[in-house]
Amino acid sequence: MRAPQSNLPQSTAEILARVRERSPRVHCITNAVAQAFTANVLLAFGATPSMTIAPEEVGAFVAGADALLVNLGTFDAERRSAIGVAVDAASRTVPWVLDPVFIDRSPARAEYARSLVVRSPAAVRLNATEFAALAGAPAAAETLASYARDRHTIVGLTGATDVVTDGARRAQIGNGHVLMRRVTAMGCAGSALVAACIAVEPDHWLATAAGLLALGVAGEIAAERARGPGSLSIEIIDVLHA
Repeated sequence: MRAPQSNLPQSTAEILARVRERSPRVHCITNAVAQAFTANVLLAFGATPSMTIAPEEVGAFVAGADALLVNLGTFDAERRSAIGVAVDAASRTVPWVLDPVFIDRSPARAEYARSLVVRSPAAVRLNATEFAALAGAPAAAETLASYARDRHTIVGLTGATDVVTDGARRAQIGNGHVLMRRVTAMGCAGSALVAACIAVEPDHWLATAAGLLALGVAGEIAAERARGPGSLSIEIIDVLHA
């Protein structure tokens, strides 16, 4: 499907319906503070999360999954070992999403993220400072496009306005709310929703845009009901469920 941006809301609704119908299995290797929120967001969205990082079983979990999320937020030896096994298990059959959290703060983490990009993630979801650390260049429009095109992946750049590009197509998403910045693991949850959408939509550009749009709209609605960041996280789960 090659939908123009004007059709993105309708396409997102159709992808969400497919997620609800199929309940895709999304295996998440994510940071310690994000696990529970990420799992609950996926469940509310209609997907089925799993979270093990045990090297002796993670390969089997990934091989039986519909998508994989690799999040570098907790960069410990156990997770690095699990990531290696998981990406091997995904190979070309299970699409996976890379979330290179905080690579701008750690050269070792940035180098590791670059080694993962060459292993063909379906999408890379990150912010502007993380992109600059990964690509060695600012997150300008042409740089984003050329990075995606050269590496045959989707770049989902999140910020005040999200940008999703495959090198040829570009979507800009202005949905969301400033209060979302006060809730930990919100970006991690966005990456998980991208993985859930990629599990049911073969056009990974469209799936990435749909996942980010869904979270942005949910954040806007949730912010209208929330009393602060604590209640916002609960409201977002309820909105996604509804």
